[in-house]
Amino acid sequence: MIIRKSDNEIEKIAAAGRIAADTVAHVGEHLQPGITTAELDRIGEEYIRGQGGVPTSKGYRGFPAALCISPNDMIVHGIPGDYSVADGDLITIDVGVTLDGYVADTAYTFGVGEIPADGERLLEVAQAALSAGIDQAQAGNRVGDVSAAIQRVVEEGGFSVVRALVGHGVGRAYHEDPQIPNYGTPGRGVPLSPGMTIAIEPMITAGGIDIVVDDDQWSVYTADGSLSAHFEHTVAITESGPRILTPAKASLLR
Repeated sequence: MIIRKSDNEIEKIAAAGRIAADTVAHVGEHLQPGITTAELDRIGEEYIRGQGGVPTSKGYRGFPAALCISPNDMIVHGIPGDYSVADGDLITIDVGVTLDGYVADTAYTFGVGEIPADGERLLEVAQAALSAGIDQAQAGNRVGDVSAAIQRVVEEGGFSVVRALVGHGVGRAYHEDPQIPNYGTPGRGVPLSPGMTIAIEPMITAGGIDIVVDDDQWSVYTADGSLSAHFEHTVAITESGPRILTPAKASLLR
């Protein structure tokens, strides 16, 4: 069932979204060689709670941490722990925040220090794909228009779309209908209409599309060990066009 939100509900999601986006930026300021992902998670949770929010991921279906932190060939759902960040790493920080009962979801992949040229290009293409998908999040379009725009940018850039993982509706709950794949056909899928709030999140790799799930049943890796990138915004469909509810701070813009 697709849940369309009122203007007041969208403002509540936007309030959660501001905390989520600011959390990503705050954690990113501490992202340096030698810090562990567990310490980054502590910093992120402390910030979220200090802003009056609740980390949506913590306890969600048993997930043990406030943030999902995924390095290099780990695509999503990394459990923070003793992994020590190194120069040249790609580190994805994925944050859900609940505020006053409403949820926003956002993610950003950081390059740490000097990253390889192919890693830099991967980040650029992933962000361009997110922008292309958001541009298609227009009332009257369909989910397939968003999906196809993402796929086109990724594949024209020489990279691959992960097909087993998708974006989703979000707002009253962490995961709602509809699913938002990162590949598809224009003009197909669920119609987009005002009041819908969706998480658009390209997950792409420098290699193939196949994935493997770790024994922890959460961490998802590229099957071929290739680098991955993941960018995400919560977006509201409005009469006047897409509205990003998790706007990134200028310091994050590449």
